[in-house]
Amino acid sequence: MATKVYIVYYSMYGHVEKLAQEIKKGAASVEGVDAKLWQVPEILSEEILGKMGAPAKGDAPILAPNDLAEADGFVFGFPTRFGMMAAQFKAFLDATGGLWRTQSLAGKPAGLFYSTGSQGGGQETTALTAITQLAHHGMIFVPIGYTFGTGMFEMEKIKGGSPYGAGTYAGDGSRQPTELELEQAFHQGKYIATITKKLKGSA
Repeated sequence: MATKVYIVYYSMYGHVEKLAQEIKKGAASVEGVDAKLWQVPEILSEEILGKMGAPAKGDAPILAPNDLAEADGFVFGFPTRFGMMAAQFKAFLDATGGLWRTQSLAGKPAGLFYSTGSQGGGQETTALTAITQLAHHGMIFVPIGYTFGTGMFEMEKIKGGSPYGAGTYAGDGSRQPTELELEQAFHQGKYIATITKKLKGSA
């Protein structure tokens, strides 16, 4: 039976979505892993999104909170709002009370990825504050550490991400994830999928 890894994200301007797509590619590169992309529901109206200049959503299907129980492992992604996850993703997690009561996600591995507007905009605090969600569900936080190798030590180019997970900088919205940031996202997907597969196999 295939190991199911869900890449679940919220993206307003597309930056997180691009990372999610690379994470899926990385996870799917592991033999025996079925990687799926999912979006969480939008909570803002089309009118508000239009005023914010948000583009149309991608093609990934919307995930119902209870359907998280079907996966063996996760990579959760979201943009930062004042150093924490965006409200859309928080609202999605707030709807997982039933899974929490039954501890249906306990023992399952999960990684995190994110996008911030600036270099000091929460690349690490966003992950740190999101870990509380995993802890209450009894999930296993899987950081990438420095397994990405030399790419973690890049000093000449601006690069998002940290030992906590892959990341990118959106700036004013015009900056897109760089090749190095996308490579880190691919690595994260492959890394977490490998660990998820091992954990499932030893269960």
